Amino acid sequence: MITTKMKRHRWTIALLSTLLMGSVLLTGCEEGGQGQKEGQNLNAPATSDTSEEVTPDGTNDNKTDGTEDNKDGIETGKEDTETDSVMALRAQSSLQSSIQQEGDRSVVTNAEAVTVIVNKERSLPEGYEPDDLVEPNVPFSFDGPHEKRHLRKEAAAALEELFAAAKEDGIELRAVSGYRSYNRQVSVYNSSVERNGEEYAARVSAKPGYSEHQTGLAIDVSSPSVGNVIEEVFGDSEEGKWLEEHAPEYGFVIRYLKDREDITGYVYEPWHIRYVGKELAPDIAESGLTLEEYFDEANIKL
Repeated sequence: MITTKMKRHRWTIALLSTLLMGSVLLTGCEEGGQGQKEGQNLNAPATSDTSEEVTPDGTNDNKTDGTEDNKDGIETGKEDTETDSVMALRAQSSLQSSIQQEGDRSVVTNAEAVTVIVNKERSLPEGYEPDDLVEPNVPFSFDGPHEKRHLRKEAAAALEELFAAAKEDGIELRAVSGYRSYNRQVSVYNSSVERNGEEYAARVSAKPGYSEHQTGLAIDVSSPSVGNVIEEVFGDSEEGKWLEEHAPEYGFVIRYLKDREDITGYVYEPWHIRYVGKELAPDIAESGLTLEEYFDEANIKL
């Protein structure tokens, strides 16, 4: 016969067993949860030590999106485009493609181009005069009106920028002689012949119709530091050296280089700058070539 006391004892044991089993089950669930987490990591695809790291926001710290490569590609493409453009301009203005024979004269066919090449062998068309001559707002070495105060509009604007840059660098320049008409070149050349003889005059002065000054794209520049003279001493001055270095940035080059008389036909003139445009001037200066060499088809590789 089971007594009430025995019933109570069995009930207590059963209760304790139930509580103990619940504790074990709860503990098993907690470990199982952690085990599932670890299982997920263990079952994930294997990665190498060099795999890309992904940040919490899903981005990849190690991943390159090609920006640098794209940038390099853009820069390279830009350089290639600029090179192609320069070569095209050279080809369009090549010596061989911009000349025609008129009687005993070889006359340029691109007189209006800023890349026109006029020298002892290549004359301007008869009666040529630029139709866009203006007076640049720069200091001159003389006072009063004169045709030599003028340049073609584009060249005049570039000269103003050049002189402004020189002033910012503490360099004092003066414009001496720009545009020169055919009639005035007659006087200049004849005067040189009278003073120095025809042989010497040919080395320093152009015959009428063959002068770069008549294009309106050339100008003689000097400085008060050398008395505004247009002589070789200017090339050795601080101002002359600054001009040679910085003129290409504004579209100008030193036209008649030292020791290149056999090519240009004229003695070294560090004061004589020629506007050829901002796109070509730096390339011409860097090449070290005279304009005759630079625009020779033999040196143009398209």
